[in-house]
Amino acid sequence: MSRNIVRSGLGGTQDAGLDLRAQQLLRLVVEHYLGDGRPVASKLLAEVPGIAVSSATVRNILADLEHLGLVRSPHTSAGKVPTVQGLRLFVDTMLSVEPLDHQQLHHLQQELDPELSPTELVSHASEMLSRLTHMTCVVTTPQREGIALRHVEFVKLTETRVLVVLVMQDREVQNRMIHTERSYSEVELITAANFLNREYAGRPLEEIHTELLLSMRRDKDRMNQLMEAALTVASRAFEQDVSPPGRDVVVAGESRLLDVTGDLGTVRGLFETFSSKGVILHLLDRCLKSDGIQLFIGQETGYAHLDEVSLVTSRYEVNGKVAGVLGVIGPTRMAYKDVIPVVDVTARLLGAALRYA
Repeated sequence: MSRNIVRSGLGGTQDAGLDLRAQQLLRLVVEHYLGDGRPVASKLLAEVPGIAVSSATVRNILADLEHLGLVRSPHTSAGKVPTVQGLRLFVDTMLSVEPLDHQQLHHLQQELDPELSPTELVSHASEMLSRLTHMTCVVTTPQREGIALRHVEFVKLTETRVLVVLVMQDREVQNRMIHTERSYSEVELITAANFLNREYAGRPLEEIHTELLLSMRRDKDRMNQLMEAALTVASRAFEQDVSPPGRDVVVAGESRLLDVTGDLGTVRGLFETFSSKGVILHLLDRCLKSDGIQLFIGQETGYAHLDEVSLVTSRYEVNGKVAGVLGVIGPTRMAYKDVIPVVDVTARLLGAALRYA
């Protein structure tokens, strides 16, 4: 992989001046913790092949690591677990990440079909990432500028209500309901649709509305009754807000937040955070300016409700421009070496698929 795989949520971590033995023991503490979540005793560490020191020496080194804030003793346990700072040091300086194999990559490519619309692609990417990592996935929707029209249809619902079906160039479909002052015949609605498709296909929506109003004022005296009716109903179709929708967050696997912790208060706070989306959107937007993987561990997010989770994100690009961010949220003891490459590749594939959507 050519991009940076790991970047610190807080600007990076040095090796804290640890000698090789201390680094080796910190790595073992973290790896044991990520594996089973339990504190690691010095006796167990001393028995690991390659350590070649007594359990007393291991205890002394662990005490030094605790003094540096890299490990701690939970409650009355004699064993050690890594702190957020210890996890950060491990991820920044010790973690080895392998790229996905060709079979895995091919499987992911098949799921993100460029024939899907942008909305469908984002939804598929979030669901796929949640399924692969067994975590909650979040994806910001791509910014859409200058939305262009591909095709329009009018469907008469009642005497004074017409359904407008707008199909965009990126295959997004918008359904709009308009209320009319009089009843329009099927012929008038077909004429209006044909006129718009002939004259304005490929043009941005905001331009279409402006030009329709100008045409009605400029050419009103020369229009026959049928064309005047067509322009009137066409103009009404574009009166609604045509500005690109604001950035939103698509969430998949929200129920997996229950796996983060058994503390009901923490779980409740997590669900409240996700229901409002504001905090998540703010965090993801912080990642827009940085290339590669962004990683926030526990308190690094700056939000109390997220102290028990880690957030692994990557921005995705469309035609060389940053379009959004995707990521997963899970427990701090997640398998970073497995999660990071999946997030990285999914971001690349989503951006590539959106180029052709």
